[in-house]
Amino acid sequence: MPEIIDKRVNLEFPLGHHLHCMIVQIPNRLKRAGTGYTITDPQEKWQLVRSVLDLVISGEGNLKKLHFLLFPESSLPASRFDDLLAIISQKFRANTVTVFGIEHVRLHEYRALLERFREDNAEAIELVDKDIDAGDVLDVPVNWCCIAIKEANGSLRVFLEAKSHPFHGEEYIDTFHDLYRGRHFYLFRSRPSCFNFMAIICLDYLYRDLYTSNIRQIIDHANNLFFSTRQGLDALFVIQCNPKPEHRAYRDVISGFYGEYLENTPGVRETVTVFGNVSDESRIGDAKAGQGFGNSSIVINRNHRLAQVKFSEFITDDFDGAPVCRLRFGSGTRLIYINLPQQHEIDPRTTRVPLKIHTIMELDDSGAWRKITFDEEDYEIVRA
Repeated sequence: MPEIIDKRVNLEFPLGHHLHCMIVQIPNRLKRAGTGYTITDPQEKWQLVRSVLDLVISGEGNLKKLHFLLFPESSLPASRFDDLLAIISQKFRANTVTVFGIEHVRLHEYRALLERFREDNAEAIELVDKDIDAGDVLDVPVNWCCIAIKEANGSLRVFLEAKSHPFHGEEYIDTFHDLYRGRHFYLFRSRPSCFNFMAIICLDYLYRDLYTSNIRQIIDHANNLFFSTRQGLDALFVIQCNPKPEHRAYRDVISGFYGEYLENTPGVRETVTVFGNVSDESRIGDAKAGQGFGNSSIVINRNHRLAQVKFSEFITDDFDGAPVCRLRFGSGTRLIYINLPQQHEIDPRTTRVPLKIHTIMELDDSGAWRKITFDEEDYEIVRA
């Protein structure tokens, strides 16, 4: 099972105020290759990613308040990894966390990158080296992500994670050289703001079985954190390239995560879970349009009592009876700018809505991002 490694980072988030997150729901177009899956249109994809970065850098409106930027799984060409880090380091504002998935590389390349950023990934290197010493695995494909944190003093810290469970296209890359399974997750404990968060890749959220699963590891670790420090896991970011985000398996895990099936879970009871998916223009191999993808979402504890509404770009529901409130977005190519709720105790008299959508943006005909405006008739209150 993957180990959870605690990391202290210097982030000065505003105390007593909600944080801001942007979900980048853009398409992935992937094809089979010797390294697993690669992006079919790397230059076009980089231009799309760069357009989002430029928008964040300009900081129009309240985008200058952005704290978390979430790109999907396998969304960045590996050749552009250094370019993205350079932009974050040189042009992003301090106290910014950027999570992004990168196309597959070989294990020896992933190991070299861990070594390059050894100061932040020393524990992970030890775990990877155990696998390398155990067999001939240096050419195994790795599906990986990066959590790039620009701290309050402007320094850039780079943390790398490998996906610990393959998706449907990765399970059969090669009978003898399957996808490498990552051995660690990071839990970031930011100071002085006292905000704890994690980022994982898609199926790392699912059970393998009830007793030895990634998600159970996260719950138990957060519970131990709660009982020893009275702190919990404030946010869990799950980046996806998922054609079936509505699968019952996700509903079952969400129910267990928020305390329906497992033991009491005080460490994650107030966790905000953000699922950032690709858009419905995605393709994996020969998969055709309309067969899935899309639907990023935010899940919070049902005690927040989020009113159920239906809107042209999003709806709220309880995910078919799970003990949660869910804000579920559409499947198109979008930038979704939201706040992360910070109210841990809800005043029963309040009318404050714990989740707020600041902006949803789409691409216009010229390839620029523009805000979507909503008509009143598109809005419907289903029930409180």
